[in-house]
Amino acid sequence: MSSRKANFAGSFYPSECSKIKEYIEYFNNTTNTEALKKIQIKPRAAIVPHAGYIYSGFTANLAYKIASSRSDIKRIIIIGVSHKIGFKGLSVAEYDTYESPCGHLAIDKKFSLKLKQKFSEIHFYEKAHHEHSSEVQVPFLQHYFSATPVVELIYSDIDAKNLAIIIEDLLQDNSNFILISTDLSHFYTKKRAKELDGICIEAIKNINISTLDEGCEACGITGVKAMLLATKSKKLKTYILDYRTSADASGDNSSVVGYVSALIY
Repeated sequence: MSSRKANFAGSFYPSECSKIKEYIEYFNNTTNTEALKKIQIKPRAAIVPHAGYIYSGFTANLAYKIASSRSDIKRIIIIGVSHKIGFKGLSVAEYDTYESPCGHLAIDKKFSLKLKQKFSEIHFYEKAHHEHSSEVQVPFLQHYFSATPVVELIYSDIDAKNLAIIIEDLLQDNSNFILISTDLSHFYTKKRAKELDGICIEAIKNINISTLDEGCEACGITGVKAMLLATKSKKLKTYILDYRTSADASGDNSSVVGYVSALIY
């Protein structure tokens, strides 16, 4: 039985399950639960960040906390951007399980292979799956959806319109839940980061794809564009959950990274 290894345990997130649980417990204890209860949304997808938990974990956790109220999710598709290698199209993880410090998540290998057969843009490049943008989501999934199989898609060189076609196909099945992994601007002052990130957030909020080209510097901008194209096509809505920068954790306003979480419903 093959397994997608946890390559970033101990760096982006803890290598010990108990420490991961402590993080998630802390995030939930510091969440405004009354405000959360007012968000009556049944999400079909989410946009989540992928930095170290100390920086972006709270922001990501909100999306998972709300999505966990859905009992009808049968499959979770993680769509992450490749940071290390370039290739055409997408790579789907052809493994049986996904390793996590809290155990192994099942990979829906049968569904993954069907996607590969259905779309010419999807291949399998083993090196593409040494990727943190997708992997940092897995401990959250292990916590909130331990019995739900996952599909990992990593993209590099692909047009947002082509990726949107795949996302639209995935959205045809209401039991699929899609994750778009992205951080926002990188290494600007906090003031400048908020200006640039505000462009991304407005685009997501208003489902306006062209706005993204006015200065949004999200590393996963192709995934965000594709998600918004699919959102508009399917007549869905978006809801911004949280925005913050690394300065909220580090106190350093001189060079920050921005993070947002949003729901598609």
